[in-house]
Amino acid sequence: MEEFLNNVASVNDEINSFIWGYPGVILLLGTGILMTVLTKVFQVTRITHWWKKTVGGVFKKDAHDKSDKGAISQFQALCTALSATIGTGNIAGVASAIFVGGPGAVFWMWIAAFFGMMTNYSENILGIFYRRKNKDNEWSGGAMYYLQDGLGHYKGLKTVGKVLAVLFALFAILASFGIGNMGQVNKIVANMESAFFDGLGLEPIYGNVTIATILLGVFLMIVGSVIIIGGLKRIAAVAEKVVPFMAIGYVVLGIVVIIVNGSLIGDAFASIFKFAFGIEAVEGAAVGIAIKTVIKQGCKRGVFSNEAGLGSSVMVHSNSNVKEPVKQGLWGIFEVFADTFIVCTMTALVVLTSGKIDLATGIVNEGVEDSTLVADAFAGVFGQPGRWFIAIAVLLFAFTTVLGWSHYGSKSVEYLFGLKAVAVYRVIFCIMIISGALMTSSLAWDISDTFNGFMMVPNLIGVVALCPLVVKITNNYVNRKIKGMDIEPLVSYDEKIQKETAEAIRNGAE
Repeated sequence: MEEFLNNVASVNDEINSFIWGYPGVILLLGTGILMTVLTKVFQVTRITHWWKKTVGGVFKKDAHDKSDKGAISQFQALCTALSATIGTGNIAGVASAIFVGGPGAVFWMWIAAFFGMMTNYSENILGIFYRRKNKDNEWSGGAMYYLQDGLGHYKGLKTVGKVLAVLFALFAILASFGIGNMGQVNKIVANMESAFFDGLGLEPIYGNVTIATILLGVFLMIVGSVIIIGGLKRIAAVAEKVVPFMAIGYVVLGIVVIIVNGSLIGDAFASIFKFAFGIEAVEGAAVGIAIKTVIKQGCKRGVFSNEAGLGSSVMVHSNSNVKEPVKQGLWGIFEVFADTFIVCTMTALVVLTSGKIDLATGIVNEGVEDSTLVADAFAGVFGQPGRWFIAIAVLLFAFTTVLGWSHYGSKSVEYLFGLKAVAVYRVIFCIMIISGALMTSSLAWDISDTFNGFMMVPNLIGVVALCPLVVKITNNYVNRKIKGMDIEPLVSYDEKIQKETAEAIRNGAE
């Protein structure tokens, strides 16, 4: 078993280095920059509007409307998408980025997120525009559909669009077992064992696996099965209740930690900008950190956290009962903002003010491990209960990510093999939860990074190719909703859906 895992790790390292080299980072940042420029820096120039339509509309009736049996509410779509994005990447991922890339990695996480807001916005617009109803009268949308019917609509690109759509769906299924399953479960088990089972003296059965590891894996599999096999409605119902609670709780206690360590806040922010372009080797440090490593860690871990550019959350946003593509695009902007600029920044400041990082050199103190950085910071303020809180936070963050990604995989399976295959996929997905509990931490994360990169490439090709359509839909929305022009809404590629939805919008629906 150990030899097999070593071989898998070796092959994965080669692929990961290629997919997350400069080409991948350039494609990721480049797409965000392109969409930001083409939409005239929409995330800044229209900040009042998108803030009003998202956070400002949370308590409005239409955000929670569940009358459409084939769809979920806009708020449920956001919570389910956030449940899949707010995961271990927001805690362990940020700590890992700082550990490997130094404080400057946070700067590139912010940069990737700023432009990623418009990438996610564009993905969601295309997802709503190209979605369609399946045989169960549920909405189905995602990158595979806008690659097939959008990119494929261009002259001579029908085959290219279809091939990329199939590849994206295959990569999404693989990623659902990586970022959406093994990586999340692995961190849950590791943190729960560290916080609650370390003092019990449990002997390993093999490697680092104890009876507690197996029992935790089985427990997560059973609970996950009850929710996942129930489908999107059940997943959305759980996400709607858990996500706001866990995010607010983590942020509030994180603020307490930062306030207690308040004397280091200024130095923490200074180190983020100071080391954004690498860390030179200093006396007592074996090596410096090159700018390539800083950028790679910031972008890679940022994508792992907010998923902007992967095309993943589009699959649940497309299930929203929203009529306007741009309206769901606005929720996409907020999704990245909440995930990175609020939750990830909170984690970064908790780590950087903990005293575990030498803010003068940017080097992690000797003996510090990335897997315990956040827990150590909370323990420094709250004692052992701080470790318990982080273990529970990781449990909630990561487990809801597993639930969200099960839907992404389901939609990809539906696209490739039809609705009947979805039930089989869900059973396999639930069984695979056990493998995440038993796998080594580094391998689980490395595989997740690789699958992320595989999804990113075809999705971003589609977004770039269809950027004129995104601009056209955005301008149409701005002219109608902000400038008050009386023009036909542009909402769907399908003539029948376009006609019905446009009529509903004229009658006041959004």
